[in-house]
Amino acid sequence: MKQELKSSLGRPYITVEDDTVNRWIAVDWVGYLTAESIKAGAHAYTTALAEAGFYCVLNDTRKVIGPWDHSLEWVLNEWAPNAAAAGLRYFAMVTTPDSLADESAQAFYAQLKAFEVKMFSDEQAAMQWLRQCNAR
Repeated sequence: MKQELKSSLGRPYITVEDDTVNRWIAVDWVGYLTAESIKAGAHAYTTALAEAGFYCVLNDTRKVIGPWDHSLEWVLNEWAPNAAAAGLRYFAMVTTPDSLADESAQAFYAQLKAFEVKMFSDEQAAMQWLRQCNAR
């Protein structure tokens, strides 16, 4: 199932899709992210992960504009433990190197302990890593 969440202005900021062939949740973030949009989006794909019974997420942030440091504490201390409890074990984060969003992602990567995360600039490499994780 595919779902799209939109801002109050009607602009999509996240698409969440169950990839039943690869057995992961594919997430595509777009635009400037507010604290509310990050919480709603993270909740949407964590719920999708739990409902599907998967343990991998392909998280694409290449279309994100600006940093999301404003939500880093919440992501690390609230979302990550809840996502791990929902079954998340492997998290592939696709970023655009040297962007403000990538700087936030690097801070996330450096501090996260709840599950295994790897950062990629290439979506195909991220998908290959998740396939290997699913084969374990």
